[in-house]
Amino acid sequence: MAIELNTKRVLVLGLGRSGLASALFLKSRGAHVTVSDTKSEDQLRDQIPALLDEGIAVETGGHSARTLQNQDMVVVSPGVPIDAPAIVQAKNLGRPVIGEIELAFQFLNGPIVAITGSNGKTTTTTLVGEILKAGGLKTLVGGNIGTAAISLVAEASFQTAIVLEVSSFQLEAICSFRPKVGVVLNITPDHLDRHRTFAVYTDAKARIFENQTSEDFAVLNADDPTCVELAGRTLGQIFWFSRKREVESGAFVRGNQVVFRQNSSISEIMPVSEIPLKGAHNLENVLAAVCAGTLMDSPSQKIRQSVRNFKAVEHRLEYVATVRGVDYYNDSKATNVDATIKALESFAANIHLILGGKDKGSDYTVLNDLLRERVKAVYTIGAAADKIDSHINRVVSIIQSGTLEVAVKQASSAAKPGDIVLLAPACASFDQFQNYEHRGRVFKELVHDLAVRSEPRK
Repeated sequence: MAIELNTKRVLVLGLGRSGLASALFLKSRGAHVTVSDTKSEDQLRDQIPALLDEGIAVETGGHSARTLQNQDMVVVSPGVPIDAPAIVQAKNLGRPVIGEIELAFQFLNGPIVAITGSNGKTTTTTLVGEILKAGGLKTLVGGNIGTAAISLVAEASFQTAIVLEVSSFQLEAICSFRPKVGVVLNITPDHLDRHRTFAVYTDAKARIFENQTSEDFAVLNADDPTCVELAGRTLGQIFWFSRKREVESGAFVRGNQVVFRQNSSISEIMPVSEIPLKGAHNLENVLAAVCAGTLMDSPSQKIRQSVRNFKAVEHRLEYVATVRGVDYYNDSKATNVDATIKALESFAANIHLILGGKDKGSDYTVLNDLLRERVKAVYTIGAAADKIDSHINRVVSIIQSGTLEVAVKQASSAAKPGDIVLLAPACASFDQFQNYEHRGRVFKELVHDLAVRSEPRK
């Protein structure tokens, strides 16, 4: 049953994409809404007019005690840490604190497929959406990808399948959120600048399962030790996926075939050779999507069709262009070390790697073996450059580029025909860019400029 919002005083902390969507939704349901953000009025000038036009109060430059006291409920945006002083104060005042994903769950009536993991979330979420649509379900896709979950409410019905990418930041602030199918792709160190420890980060991811019952499904990576440990944290029916071995229930590779096993019955889904996405990690993403699609009753032939027709998601190991015999790939979404490892594993050798950005408390030394084997040179950018340099010193040639523009120019000058220039930064983007999408777009623009300049004059 949805929570009652009419005449309630609700404070939205954080005016990001989901904060704006939450505020507008709450107002449409009759709530008295205030939005509070630590950013200045000037920094929020693009968002504020839309709120004021709807009669929503806006507080900038911090969260005042008086604002917190005059509320019935607080909705926290993912960008605001759950242990932030304002949230601690709200809880001490006895105010319910929920996240935007939890708010959306209160009003979304159809079955939810929720997908989390350190890497692969967006690719898998998008693919599952395509599979369910091909299977005949009215399907909406959102969450941490594209459309805020709360913005899906207007279009959703009891028959609508909701596919959500959910992050650890979003899962921190759930209460009753319960997906019919919960998927954890992998768990490797990430966001330790916010979560502090790997254990806390893992606990946040595990919350995807905490409200499941025996009627629900938990999909886990059998090749990931941390995922295996999560099997004890759900009451849902467990299905595994593995690219390395056969599993009792779930998706795996037998010979050259992707197959799905359930109740001793095995269905052949498709040949591995038909999967269009590069890299072993994308095979894992496909196996996870096969599980989710099958558990949501999508026919095998529709799953095969959807995978075969699937194109790489923008900024995820995305081929950009070939310039003077050099291939350029944009993996700006590789915002942690494990994602960069997966990107490097997708190419045999001759890589010019662009690394750097805002550090997330990462250990870059784990890249060293792959750097020795496959990378000709590393070009460092952003605030994390010095730390990266100290972690990979003497392993490979390091060029301190400073900015992405300089890195692309230097890499293009050094690369020979047959080489690869790869943007897989292993860092967040916020030191020099608005987000990873902005960073990826800039990279692609720089590469396309190179291509234009390389065209022979007529």
